[in-house]
Amino acid sequence: MSVEIYSVNPAVSAVLTGAAPRPAQLAASRGLLPLPGEDLLELLVGLANGDDAELSANAHETLGSQAIDSLEMQLRSEKAAPPVLAHFARSTAMPVEIYTAVVSNPTTPPESIETLARSTSDGGLLERIALNQQLLIRHAAIIDAILANPNRSPEAERRAAETKREFFEKERGAAQIASELRAQGNEAAAEFLEQAEFAEDLEENEMSEEDALLIAKHIEVLDRETDDSWLSLEYIEEIYEESEEQRQAIMAKILGELHSEDEATNERISVLNRIMRMGVKDRVKLGMKGDREARNILIRDPNKLVSSAVINNPKITEQEVEKIATMRTVPEEVLRQISMNKQWGRSYMIQLSLARNPRTPLGNSMSIMNRLQLRDLQGLTKDRNVPEAVRKHALRLVTARTGGKG
Repeated sequence: MSVEIYSVNPAVSAVLTGAAPRPAQLAASRGLLPLPGEDLLELLVGLANGDDAELSANAHETLGSQAIDSLEMQLRSEKAAPPVLAHFARSTAMPVEIYTAVVSNPTTPPESIETLARSTSDGGLLERIALNQQLLIRHAAIIDAILANPNRSPEAERRAAETKREFFEKERGAAQIASELRAQGNEAAAEFLEQAEFAEDLEENEMSEEDALLIAKHIEVLDRETDDSWLSLEYIEEIYEESEEQRQAIMAKILGELHSEDEATNERISVLNRIMRMGVKDRVKLGMKGDREARNILIRDPNKLVSSAVINNPKITEQEVEKIATMRTVPEEVLRQISMNKQWGRSYMIQLSLARNPRTPLGNSMSIMNRLQLRDLQGLTKDRNVPEAVRKHALRLVTARTGGKG
C-alpha cells in the first residue's frame, strides 16, 4: 500500500504500509489499538481509503461510530493530518459541525475545500468559506466552485464575486499586487510595493506587473527591521535619478562582473534587467530589504548609497560580507563600513580580506593590520596588489614582532 503518512507513531506506519501482522491490522481497523486520537483517526482514514476491502469496510464502520463532538475537536486541531481533513471534506451526509471544523482548519488542502464548496447544500457553510479571502486568493478555483453551487446564499455569492472582481478581473496595478501579496502572507513584499516610487505608475516607469511582482518577491525584510540612521545628509544629492546613459553603464558594469565570476545566469540577468528600471531610491530600499539574490546584484552598484544599503541589510550573512570584503569594484565607503562594524570585526577572515583589498581606505587597513597574525603580515609585505604604504607598515609590524629576524 502506497500512502502518505503524517504520524510519527511507528504503529501507524506499520499498519498502513502492511508491515504489521494481519491480526494487528484487523484490530486497527476496528479502532482497538491503544493510540492517541489523531493517530487513530489518520490510521482509520488510511485504511478506509485503502485497497483491502475488509479493512476498508471495518474502518468505515469504525469512523461512523465516532462521537461527533470528539471528531469535531480532532478535526479542528492543528495536529490533524491533511488526508484526514480531505477525507471528511469529501464525505457525504456529515453533520454541519464536521464540515465547519474542516473548512476552519488551515491545514485542510485547498482542493478539498474546493470539492466541498461545489457539493455542499449548506448555504451557511459556503458563506464561511467565502469569508476566507486569503484562501480564495491562493486557490481561485474555490471562488468558481461557490459561484457554481446552486445552494449558495446571497452573502456567499456577494463575497465570492467581490473577491473575484477585485483580485482577478480588474486591471492589476501595483496596489492590487500588494494586496494580493499581503493576502498571501508576504507582508514585507507588499510593504515594499506600496512605498516604491516605480510602483506609482508602472507604465510610465516601463514596469510590467510581472516586473513588479518579481522584484517584490525578492523582499524579505520589513520596515521595522531596518535601520536607516546611517543614511547621512551628505548622500542626499546622490539620491537624485541617473540619466539613461548612466543607468545603462551601471548595468553593463554589473553584468561584466557577474560574467567574470561565472554568476551571470539567465535568471539573474532577468532580475538585473528589472532592477535597473528602478531609480536610486528604490534600489536603496531593495538593497536594505532584499534577499541574497538582490544583495548579490546591488552590492555591485557603483552608487555608494545603494551598495551601502546592502551592507545595512539585517539579513546579510558573514559569508556574504567576507566575499564583499575581497571585491575590488565596490565603493571605498562600503569597505570602510565593513571595517568599522563591531560584529564583523570579530571575523578574522573578513579583516584579512579587507587588509588585502587595495580599495580599503588606508587608515582602516593600518588599523586592521595591528590585529593580523604574523604569517599574514609577512604575506602582505610581498603582496604587490596592495598599496606601498600597506606593505611598509606590514614590514614594520613583522620587524617589531620578530626583533628584525622575520
